[in-house]
Amino acid sequence: MKFVKWEDLKSGMRLARPIYSKSGVLLYERDAKLTAASIESVKNFGLLGIYILEPAEPLPPMSEEDLAFEKFEIKTVASLQDEISRILNTKKQRNLPTIVSQIIRQYGHLDGKVHFYQNLRSKDDFVCRHMFNTAILCAMIGSRMNIPVEDRLVLVTAALIHDIGKLGSANPAIYGGETDRDNLESMFNEAIHGAEVLEECFSTDGPRLKRISQQALRAEKAAALGEEIETKKMSVEAKILLVASRYDAITGMSLTGESLSEVKAVIEFQDKDELYDPHVVRALMDSVYILFPGVSVVLNSGEKALIINENEENILKPTVITFRQNSIMDLSIREYSDMRVVDVMKTLDNRYIMDQTAIAQAGISVPD
Repeated sequence: MKFVKWEDLKSGMRLARPIYSKSGVLLYERDAKLTAASIESVKNFGLLGIYILEPAEPLPPMSEEDLAFEKFEIKTVASLQDEISRILNTKKQRNLPTIVSQIIRQYGHLDGKVHFYQNLRSKDDFVCRHMFNTAILCAMIGSRMNIPVEDRLVLVTAALIHDIGKLGSANPAIYGGETDRDNLESMFNEAIHGAEVLEECFSTDGPRLKRISQQALRAEKAAALGEEIETKKMSVEAKILLVASRYDAITGMSLTGESLSEVKAVIEFQDKDELYDPHVVRALMDSVYILFPGVSVVLNSGEKALIINENEENILKPTVITFRQNSIMDLSIREYSDMRVVDVMKTLDNRYIMDQTAIAQAGISVPD
């Protein structure tokens, strides 16, 4: 599966993800082949692009939970857009607590990990979808870290509106387009200043919501501009918001059409552990599937391999079977101390079928 910008779409390409109208009506099912008419529809919807299956790629499974997420996301983002419009126009909020409660009820009490699929975005809803995704991640991380319920409510609320200052801006940096340092700095300054409205809209938690949002935004700005920032005084809620927002920003689609993999997000978090709290990052990795059995990856040696066992302690050092030599390597042992996963495979040119018997004989248990 790969992301393709709308201007690069061609008839005959197969959809990897369903396309819904803004009211939640299914327009195009998964595995449907694009036509000239459907490509024009994508353009008219304002979508930056869509996810496409490669020519010989089988349709990946999609559970009832995954489909439920799609519908929940469409409905909730529409409500969030209405609520944010109300906040900007009247400096008052009405339905935000209901949206927060729905997100926490759905994603704040999960027992295991979930597949966090990226959604389709247009310029019109780009910021809202980012804030919605960030709020879901915050709900999951907050639950994993056993954040008190009242603090979790504040955290998810802050996540849902932390980027409100970006709305209405024409800055290309917002959508991940090619930009320069001035545009980046301007974008973050708009967001930081825009968070001031939170103090006006929430009589009780307003100052705290503003503080959480601005702390996370200032840290994200410093990281983007290569500046130093003191994170010791950041609240735990701001640290969670920073990680959640950055994870979605890295893995989500953009104007360039080059969304990065979850692995790239993990590498950034681990390489900048002075900025991204390791406890928060650990909670994120315990909440979403990133590297699990069946995922094809690229190692820092250039070798391509298939994951057959996760490594809960160090996610970038799983047990793999290599394509070239058909050998099993446990990257966590000393023999492979210099090796780690650096990305997922972008194509299926090296598809591989595992020999379950050989793997079992090696003493490794692999799920069916």
